[in-house]
Amino acid sequence: MESCKPKLGQARSLLFVCLGNICRSPAAEGVMQKLIDQRGLAERVRVDSAGTSSYHIGEPADRRMRAAAASRGYDLTSRARMIHRADFAKFDLIIAMDHANLRELLSYKESQAGCVRLLSDFLEPHWLREVPDPYFGGEQGFFEVLDMLEAACPAILTALDGQ
Repeated sequence: MESCKPKLGQARSLLFVCLGNICRSPAAEGVMQKLIDQRGLAERVRVDSAGTSSYHIGEPADRRMRAAAASRGYDLTSRARMIHRADFAKFDLIIAMDHANLRELLSYKESQAGCVRLLSDFLEPHWLREVPDPYFGGEQGFFEVLDMLEAACPAILTALDGQ
């Protein structure tokens, strides 16, 4: 997997990607935004989310994910959108939630612009290698996703910001 080298002194940008952009990636965006705010990095790091499908364009995050996130103090306000080729030049780091979305992203990528990684690259080995899609499961699945995101986001921010 390619290495993501920070551009020291410059603002950085990060995009989380899942299939529909209503569960995992907006939750990742919310977890990361809170971490960015807590660390006083809002002027230096920008975060967004997108999906590889057009299933839910314009919709808010899934109500179950919003409820799980709110119970941990995260506000998920983004609206679902589909990734665009321009995102590869716009974002320094693009993070896929699972291998299927990673393959899709790599098939879109035309140049060396943008660094594409799997979220689990930022997790300790005992974690799952993919962030499971909680959409068709029970309530606990949304909390399991949040557990993974809370574990990965500090490492992602460190890699992105070069701290």
